[in-house]
Amino acid sequence: MAAPTMDRNTGTSVPKTQKVTIGKALNLGLRAAMDADPKVVVLGEDVGKLGGVFRVTDGLQKDFGEQRVIDTPLAESGIIGTAIGLALRGYRPVAEIQFDGFIFPGFDQIVSQLAKLHYRSRGQIRMPVVVRVPFGGGIGAVEHHSESPESYFAHTAGLKVVACSNPVDAYWMIQQAIQSDDPVLFFEPKQRYHEKAELDTTVTPGPLFASRVLRTGSTVTVACYGPTVKTCLEAATAAAEEGLELEVVDLRSLSPLDLGPVFESVRRTGRLVLVSEAPPEASITSEITTRVQEECFYSLEAPILRVTGFDTPYPASKLEDDFLPDLDRVLHAVERSLGW
Repeated sequence: MAAPTMDRNTGTSVPKTQKVTIGKALNLGLRAAMDADPKVVVLGEDVGKLGGVFRVTDGLQKDFGEQRVIDTPLAESGIIGTAIGLALRGYRPVAEIQFDGFIFPGFDQIVSQLAKLHYRSRGQIRMPVVVRVPFGGGIGAVEHHSESPESYFAHTAGLKVVACSNPVDAYWMIQQAIQSDDPVLFFEPKQRYHEKAELDTTVTPGPLFASRVLRTGSTVTVACYGPTVKTCLEAATAAAEEGLELEVVDLRSLSPLDLGPVFESVRRTGRLVLVSEAPPEASITSEITTRVQEECFYSLEAPILRVTGFDTPYPASKLEDDFLPDLDRVLHAVERSLGW
């Protein structure tokens, strides 16, 4: 893992422990990866001079130069295709998709080329490409700016798919994703970019493709990822006031899924509520529902319930509060589960 970076403006080392936002943690993680490996390059729309629309790449072009932080045309297919070419030449490109809804012009390059080249070459070609994608709603954006497309990519063999939910994971997971020899779709919860937490850059992080129990409990298991993790932790706090102990599992890795902690938890609680902003049909939550039923059928005391977006296009910003899972909907699902 990369060592803590230097502040190139002041010449001083970045503090080992500091309170940062998810956006700043991603910036620090990218800096650490670029410091550690000159083959790491960043490319995307406005990632250079502007520093990214969410400022995640702020200052990287100034510090690492235009050859390693590349402003591209507004052409997502070209961005992914360029990243594939760079990987073929030995680089570790990190491509930024400015908003989730704009990834689809690059969809063919991702699922038809990036995902398959390792298999197609019988293992001779590696594709160490990271595609960063701000995803989900909650920022009052217009059409195409608040999608949850993660299930499309989790469905595609050859791709790894992860989602961070807090600054600590953001810092470590982006570096681990860059070190992966497989292509990684890296989803960042855009409504949580400004959430802060204490970050220690000296700890040894856990594995990238692993879920994590964030809060233990014995009443109901709640599994979630990305932007809904904070919502579920708040629901657990509210439920505790009623004497209910929710066990909250942050899935973190969506492909491969690490469901061991979920299975173990459900075998103790007998109940599972899945929370995601994505529409429920043919989704991450429907896959987990099937696998938990297969593995934990005789432990279940109630049907597996889901709190998700809806099977509709993402609504206009004034209606997104009615679309997104919130604390009340999570607690209602817990209540329904306990009612069986």
